[in-house]
Amino acid sequence: MSCTIIVGGFFGDEGKGKIVAHVAHKDKPSIISRGGVGPNAGHTVKVGEKEYGVRMIPSGFVFPDARLFIGTGVLVDPRVLKHEIESVEVDGRVFIDGRCSIIEEKHIERDRGDEHLSKTIGSTGTGCGPANVDRVQRVATQAKDVPELAPFIIDVAQELNDALDRNETVILEGTQGFGISLYYGTYPFVTSKDTSASQIAADNGVGPTRIDDVIVVFKAYPTRVGEGPFGTEMTKEESHALGIEEFGTVTHRERRIGCWDGKMARYSAMINGCTIGAITGIDNVDEACFGATEYSQLTEKALAFIRQAEEDIGVPIKLISTGPEITQIIDIR
Repeated sequence: MSCTIIVGGFFGDEGKGKIVAHVAHKDKPSIISRGGVGPNAGHTVKVGEKEYGVRMIPSGFVFPDARLFIGTGVLVDPRVLKHEIESVEVDGRVFIDGRCSIIEEKHIERDRGDEHLSKTIGSTGTGCGPANVDRVQRVATQAKDVPELAPFIIDVAQELNDALDRNETVILEGTQGFGISLYYGTYPFVTSKDTSASQIAADNGVGPTRIDDVIVVFKAYPTRVGEGPFGTEMTKEESHALGIEEFGTVTHRERRIGCWDGKMARYSAMINGCTIGAITGIDNVDEACFGATEYSQLTEKALAFIRQAEEDIGVPIKLISTGPEITQIIDIR
């Protein structure tokens, strides 16, 4: 029926996990496939009283009828993958492309032992940068060469394209955010590959003519973990006064908080080819909107913010998150 890419528009931590989970439940895809870097990005999904943090499997796993893929471009840490499959009970639904490169202990050691990466850049220390270096040097181990991964190996690109040929619905899930793209982000304070929608399509072997929609997720108050420029950053005192205090899913470092950045949002929407905007954290703009599920429940303060955001990105905002739980969302697609 359709192929939708979902990516982050700022520096990551925009709430993509929740948006993917919601879209999955509503659109009912047969496959949700992950692109992006690897286990250096965490996605948090809250379902009722349960909160899940995943780093390898797609955050759309909460939709039980979808097969869960990890695309060719993604780095795989077998230990993290095994732990997640067991902890979120998705055994039998997860598959990996055999051409994925493997993160080994030596990559983690190099990542954590490199002062430039660990201190200057603020790397997550998960081994992704060094593993991507080995991939470029053509010395990386591939998933198809790891016996313990044999039950999970498939050709992700073939499976996805076959599903689209059958008119099935597919979601391609990005990681990180536009602001830390290796190509378009605040270099050198970036991750080890591109994070734009085009890259997520390439990571999964889906050609650009097969993409129907690109949902770019923006956060009302952008956040950033680690070092690097952050033009609209506010002080901790200012963010705490607004009641905003967040911590990274992977690093548990306190996130830096900033105000809405219309200029960055506009550029991000352009590069990503955004067709549908999503805003998370509208309840931080006006707490009276917390938990709203209908557009008519939004306050004038929130609506004014959304109108400005739409003007900035140049496309309609059709997904509005009003709280952390997956049901706390307004969907006017």
